[in-house]
Amino acid sequence: MSEKLQKVLARAGHGSRREMEAWIAAGRVSVDGEIASLGDRVEPDAKIRIDGRTVSMKSADDLICRVLAYHKPEGEICSRKDPEGRPTVFDRLPKIRDGRWVAVGRLDINTSGLLLFTCDGELANRLMHPSNEVEREYAVRTFGEVTEATVQRLRNGVMLEDGPAQFDHVKAAGGEGLNQWWHVGLREGRNREVRRLWESQEVQVSRLIRIRYGMIELPKTLPRGGWMELPLDQVNYLRQLGGMDVETRSMLGSDKHSVARAKVRSAKIRRAVHKHKVVGGKPKPSRQRG
Repeated sequence: MSEKLQKVLARAGHGSRREMEAWIAAGRVSVDGEIASLGDRVEPDAKIRIDGRTVSMKSADDLICRVLAYHKPEGEICSRKDPEGRPTVFDRLPKIRDGRWVAVGRLDINTSGLLLFTCDGELANRLMHPSNEVEREYAVRTFGEVTEATVQRLRNGVMLEDGPAQFDHVKAAGGEGLNQWWHVGLREGRNREVRRLWESQEVQVSRLIRIRYGMIELPKTLPRGGWMELPLDQVNYLRQLGGMDVETRSMLGSDKHSVARAKVRSAKIRRAVHKHKVVGGKPKPSRQRG
């Protein structure tokens, strides 16, 4: 049965559906020797090339949906390559066969914390779609006077240059003097939205850390620059959010081969973290729940 080309490419992990649409529009994709067009549908036996290179097109049944939780440090960008040579969030991720990791959303260069990656571009596309309204929670350190009226305005909504915005919740999380920590939540991912909401109240954000995406929390034991693979129940939680079928297989397990693979992954994480150069500031205080 034929499927849309961009959906097939995204599912195989070559990028998000939006990225694949851009590649097709740019003439980078061919099907059976002909340059593809947006809207093309392909059969399972089609010969697909990206930039002239044949790509693996496994069926949905052959692919195992994998998701990584990455503790992004400050100073890394969310692009695959940077002309200025800055480090990227992809630099320390494990190699993946027949595809690549796709980031679920973005964090700006000065924001740290939880960033999810998947080898299933269709899952990434669905999670990033505005209609899903997945709540993200951030730990924010502010500098400036924050009154109860300020907090109430941020909860009720303010007008930014690109439209109205508001936090789902704003909870005090400690601090001293004008330097205070807060936990805030919102359900969209507009550019620098958390910072701009606080700045609209003349309050400066000095640290910003994403600590939760939906029900997936930043693991307390995961160091900055480290990654871990999510277990099957968390993968299926994300697939449920995206309205996708349940995944029944995982690269994780309890048999001796899985344990051996886990030890190799732990060693890779340690090496990745060792290469990480801390970019300013101390780690945030332990998360508080209110």
